[in-house]
Amino acid sequence: MIAKRWVRGLVGGVIAVGALAGCEVPPPPEAAPGPTAPVRGPSASRPARPPQPVQPSQPERPSQPGSQPCPEGGVRLREAGGDAAMGLRLASLALVNCGTEPYVLEGYPELRVLDRQGAPVEVSAGTGTNGVTTSVTGVEAAPRRMTLRPGAEATFSMVWRNTVTDVTVPAVEGWEIEAVPRPGAPRLRLRLTQPIDLGNTGRLGYGPWIERETR
Repeated sequence: MIAKRWVRGLVGGVIAVGALAGCEVPPPPEAAPGPTAPVRGPSASRPARPPQPVQPSQPERPSQPGSQPCPEGGVRLREAGGDAAMGLRLASLALVNCGTEPYVLEGYPELRVLDRQGAPVEVSAGTGTNGVTTSVTGVEAAPRRMTLRPGAEATFSMVWRNTVTDVTVPAVEGWEIEAVPRPGAPRLRLRLTQPIDLGNTGRLGYGPWIERETR
């Protein structure tokens, strides 16, 4: 009886130990490796372009007074100053020999006054003061013959009044002068910076060519 009990006890212990062994919790599985960023090799970047040389900017050249082409006749007109006092206007124009040959002048230019659109204005243009005033230096000078060497100038003066004598007659303004320097010469046209504001007097006087002294 004792032997049977010892055997049973031994068997029961073995079964108990086996049961405990069978009930042991297995270790948790290892975590699966997550996605890994691909390892990039050395980048095959494009070779950097060499810096382009910077071209220095060219300074603008100032325009020269004589840089414009010389007209066909070898002379050009330009404004040469003026004066305006008490409604009496005085303005001078210069003729420049921009050619390569001497230029002979004598007497008076032939003049025509034009408006903004280049149309002739109604004005009585005559030599001397032409009834505008009594006497003006340069306008009443005696004409004479002269020869302009290349680069030399001659001037003539104009006189008029900015007077409105009749409110029913529109005032007249001239913005261009058309001149023939000597008989048979090509006509020259000059756009003025200040108008010939004749009011409605309708008169303009002008003098002869006067050689301008140059140093």
